[in-house]
Amino acid sequence: MNKVLFGRYLPGNSFIHRLDPRTKLVLSFMYIIMVFFANSWITYGLSFLIAILSIAMSDIPLKYFWDGVKPLIWIIMFTVVIQIFFGIGGHVYWHWGILSITSNGILNAVYLAVRFILIILVSTVFTLSTSPLEISGAIESLLMPLKRVHFPVYELALMLSIALRFVPTLIDETEKIMDAQRARGANFSTGSLWKRLQKLVAILIPLFENAFSRAEELATAMEARGYQGGEGRTKYRELTYSQNDWVAAALMLIFSIVLLILRFWG
Repeated sequence: MNKVLFGRYLPGNSFIHRLDPRTKLVLSFMYIIMVFFANSWITYGLSFLIAILSIAMSDIPLKYFWDGVKPLIWIIMFTVVIQIFFGIGGHVYWHWGILSITSNGILNAVYLAVRFILIILVSTVFTLSTSPLEISGAIESLLMPLKRVHFPVYELALMLSIALRFVPTLIDETEKIMDAQRARGANFSTGSLWKRLQKLVAILIPLFENAFSRAEELATAMEARGYQGGEGRTKYRELTYSQNDWVAAALMLIFSIVLLILRFWG
């Protein structure tokens, strides 16, 4: 449980850490979109090159990326198996009822697994190199034009900031509750699926109770400090673009153009 990386941040001074959070957020989304345009080994190889380059420039130990992929291996494997047995097209290797194994099904299953891994790697680089406060500030800044149509930009940014801030806290708290239940003799790894789901009630009730209690305390503290949304609010750290941001944007633009050329004209 404590291996889950979502919402965690590793401080550093690498090239990736020094990028403006708005740049990292936009380029990460852009990369994920481009991964869905990849349709050959060359384009996937190019996408892997960019992912590896990002990891190298982040100075984050590789074990963190393995920790990010490991909890999702079963989901990836399940999706791959579904794709293999229900994929159609190409040479048919095996067929039984609605199930079949075809050459296109196997190829698409491999492509799907590669897409999952690439997206996990790049999103891990983003979350580990960007603090929740920076992510919130980036979202607020990028959505600021919507304020003209009375979109609640500050409130949305605040909700995301609080949610991201408390994800690691909730994960750690879940681990503590599970340890306490194990000390009382609970065993969460045995029994049927229904039995295991029933055992989770003993975890969810104290977890939700603590979460609601913490939310109430936070709301009371914000009201006591006179929180009134974003009106008249000033920032301790102003977001500014640097030369590194333009270099990163140029690299992503070149990658996107080359990938699109290879897909449609390669």
